[in-house]
Amino acid sequence: MPGIGDELHHMGWNACSSCHHDPTKQRRYLIVPGVRSSNLHIVDCGIDQKAPRLHKVIEGAEIKSRTNLSAPHTVHCLGSDIIISMLGDARGNAPGGFLHLNENFDIVGRWENDLGGMKFNYDFWYQPRHNVMVSSEWAAPNTFMPGFDLEEVGQLKYGREIHFWDFKNKRVEKTMYLGEDGLVPLEVRFHHNPDSSHGFVGAALSSNIIHWYKRDGQWIWEKIIDVENVRHPEWPIPVPGLISVILISMDDRFLYFCNWLHGDIRQYDISDPSNPRFTGQVWMGGLLNKAPVVNGRRITGGPQMIQLSLDGKRLYVTTSLFSTWDNQFYPDIRQNGGCMLMVDCDTESGGMSINPDFFVDFGKEPNGPARCHETRYPGGDCTSDIWL
Repeated sequence: MPGIGDELHHMGWNACSSCHHDPTKQRRYLIVPGVRSSNLHIVDCGIDQKAPRLHKVIEGAEIKSRTNLSAPHTVHCLGSDIIISMLGDARGNAPGGFLHLNENFDIVGRWENDLGGMKFNYDFWYQPRHNVMVSSEWAAPNTFMPGFDLEEVGQLKYGREIHFWDFKNKRVEKTMYLGEDGLVPLEVRFHHNPDSSHGFVGAALSSNIIHWYKRDGQWIWEKIIDVENVRHPEWPIPVPGLISVILISMDDRFLYFCNWLHGDIRQYDISDPSNPRFTGQVWMGGLLNKAPVVNGRRITGGPQMIQLSLDGKRLYVTTSLFSTWDNQFYPDIRQNGGCMLMVDCDTESGGMSINPDFFVDFGKEPNGPARCHETRYPGGDCTSDIWL
């Protein structure tokens, strides 16, 4: 990228399955936001996938001046256009909103018509056949960027709600208060089946998985998985799992999530979404010291972001959450950098194992040590495609 300090975090493709009706569309460009700088980097991966080229940069200053938005996060294609969740206003305060780009990566403006009572913003997913979008909450950039302060949770500076939108009219229609069972709800996932109303969100701090669905025309939610906190000799309070990411396999059978502080990745069979069945677990890094070394390599950090292949067999895992949070919970990452591993997944009976032959050490990258976060597949993956 042209500069440093962008804090590259999430990224997404310019096109996905929602463009299937248009044969001219290609999954060619990656939109790579910088959370700190608010710059949007448009990267051309179509000419040579092994040597992507920077196509365009939309400056954060322009985004702020034209939309009063900052801190871009989740990218989703919207047919030919693109919408991006923005976590703050131009000054870094909540609630943020959604940025709308056209197919040429020009700023259209703000996507939403009415935020309702939304207090914070983070991730989102839409399910057009139900005319619904669901968004989640982290915190204002001015709150999370310096690092994590537990007292700010009690001061209500972190989210505990999810929002159901009238997708067509771009308005919040219903807000669900999750309370103590939904502290800091982050990653949002619907079933890939476009007719399904079932969806899930991982609540990071309370370490729960929340399931929602439509019954008799009404959206309802329930807690389906609870990760117990674990006592630690160096912590004044039990350590939460801190569920940093969830995803669903393309066949909607398996749910995966990471406990970034505990150091494990879990797999559940969600064939019955209200009654998940635990089917697999692997350990890497984390604060519980269960797997400080994996395949002869020392892991700094914990499993943080994951991406699953379309066939459900290869799960790639990275270890960096956000620079200031990394430095706070895993200070050695400054010297050691992050890493990426691959987990082999059993798609028949369930179960996981860490692949012994795959390891990418970002600590040894030029101009490193570097850290790694989001992963994308050129042919599509389990968190980029939405069907109309």
